[in-house]
Amino acid sequence: MSTASASGGGAAVDERTARRVAEAARESEWRLPSFGKQLFMGRLRMDLIHPHPRPAPEDVERGEAFLRRLREFLAENVDPQRIEREARIPDDVVAGLREIGALGMKIDEKYGGLGLNQLYYGRALMLAGSISPAIGALLSAHQSIGVPQPIKMFGTEEQKARWLPRCVNEISAFLLTEPDVGSDPARLHATAVPTEDGGEYVLNGVKLWTTNGVVADLLVVMARVPESPGHRGGISAFVVEADSPGITVEHRNAFMGLRGIENGVTRFHDVRVPAANLIGREGSGLKIALSTLNTGRLSLPAMCAAAGKWAAKIAREWCAERVQWGRPIGEHEAISTKLSFITVTAYALEAMVDLASSLADNERNDIRIEAALAKLYGSEMAWRIADELVQLRGGRGYETAESLAARGERGVPAEQMLRDLRINRIFEGSTEIMHLLIAREAVDAHLAVAGDIIDPETAPADKVRAAARAGGFYARWLPTLVSVPGLSGRDRYAGFGPLARHLAFVERASRRLARSTFYAAARWQGALERRQAFLGRMVDIGAELFAMSAVCVRARMDAGSGNRGLTPYALADAFCEQARVRVEALFEALWRNTDAQDSRLARRVLTGEFSWVEEGVLDPSIPGPWIADSTPGPSRTADVHRRIG
Repeated sequence: MSTASASGGGAAVDERTARRVAEAARESEWRLPSFGKQLFMGRLRMDLIHPHPRPAPEDVERGEAFLRRLREFLAENVDPQRIEREARIPDDVVAGLREIGALGMKIDEKYGGLGLNQLYYGRALMLAGSISPAIGALLSAHQSIGVPQPIKMFGTEEQKARWLPRCVNEISAFLLTEPDVGSDPARLHATAVPTEDGGEYVLNGVKLWTTNGVVADLLVVMARVPESPGHRGGISAFVVEADSPGITVEHRNAFMGLRGIENGVTRFHDVRVPAANLIGREGSGLKIALSTLNTGRLSLPAMCAAAGKWAAKIAREWCAERVQWGRPIGEHEAISTKLSFITVTAYALEAMVDLASSLADNERNDIRIEAALAKLYGSEMAWRIADELVQLRGGRGYETAESLAARGERGVPAEQMLRDLRINRIFEGSTEIMHLLIAREAVDAHLAVAGDIIDPETAPADKVRAAARAGGFYARWLPTLVSVPGLSGRDRYAGFGPLARHLAFVERASRRLARSTFYAAARWQGALERRQAFLGRMVDIGAELFAMSAVCVRARMDAGSGNRGLTPYALADAFCEQARVRVEALFEALWRNTDAQDSRLARRVLTGEFSWVEEGVLDPSIPGPWIADSTPGPSRTADVHRRIG
């Protein structure tokens, strides 16, 4: 594979090679049941999520004790407007978080960490992210995808003993993305060449958007090892000391939101890394990264849920206080629909992330689809919530918190929340990539039995055997998508009271979704993977159905607890009604859309045929190449890496 050109262009990688690399990184086996997978196959497996999993008493005691310490620390020591104003989390805040154990929330107690389960880790991120999303991002990038998680999952006992105690006190970062490499890892340019004696690897390359990279002490770096005698090669994962000779943090990036995050560009020039720092085997780097993200992705929806809960509070208080035309604005239908949407969706987002986290904790389920759906749905719906909150607040929603406070009003940072949340639709898999990733997992059963039929490289004899195998599978499966024998849907879910009809809808919609997927596969066969808009809608339907299932299970658990009475049922019922409208619209759009026309037009746009549309304006962009030069070599800039005491 050739290196990037001086202009920053990437190596030439054909589509089949790129797909083969991505496919090899997937976890291909399903050793544990998956609610999400079954949902896409037309089966509502309520037994996998109901009764709602509950944490062990000792996990609750440990988690609640830490949440109390964290809440007290954040309330007394964090000035969110200072972080926004100075675009930096003060060092003493980071030091204080370290002191209370926040850097080691997910690290086992035997290594000096707190040993929180996924549920309470998510709740801690909700708390931290609610006062400052930058703090939430710092803690999440360190523990969800930084050194602790891959070492916990794939490290040797020696590696765990060496690095996990350090991660309780030191900050880590995850380095995969490059200037010309995003969601296509086959183009990865960074190299790790083994020395002749096999004792070290020499790293060269440039990494972009390294959250925590500016202040990190330890790095997880993905680099390509060349195949050679004694080395199987491939993209591999290494733990690298951030102060190693040859590492330069060349730039700290500035963003639309999350202004306090320490995100940068890191260059590696002849950086020597001990062979003992290799995580897993050579060539397993992408599998490690994806496996880490299966659970690590739950950090983002946790913080999205936090944003939703805060927005619900502000929306309720403002809509009751602000009076127009003789009534509080929340009583006007144009506003009440927004207030209802914000409130019920906030409840659903928390239900979704808590359920996925609890499933991850009980370790009896494969949650790769559930975590991905939570990330996708959480990031999209939280953004809609933030946009609606700004609209509810009117001009005050567009005004900064400091400006509001300076003129004597409550400094509500609604516009900041909108800016901070926008990145979540891109972070850790953009919405478009999440659609494709989830769709691939959702159709896995079909590819397992019929993939050889549509694979052009499959021999004719193998195609015949695959056809026979597929025939047997579909003969058994398709009849289950027509009806479910026995009790009616409402009767099957009678224990859910007023929510029974919504679960019956989920059951029917799940079968309808599976039928639609089968029809699409039969119609387009191998070309289905190119019908990305169809696949996106298919996944969005699954996300809505998962959210409905989660909120119904959560409402039944919450009903009667504390002083809530039956109010959880009212929230869940309203959410499900709204979700059903969205689901029906998505089903309609599966087959009635402008996708083909849009694709044809887009190809003409790319040729410049319609460039006249762009006339009459000036481009305020700062001149420069679209993609920065990432040619390996020594750095020519000052190192902006810094350590936090």
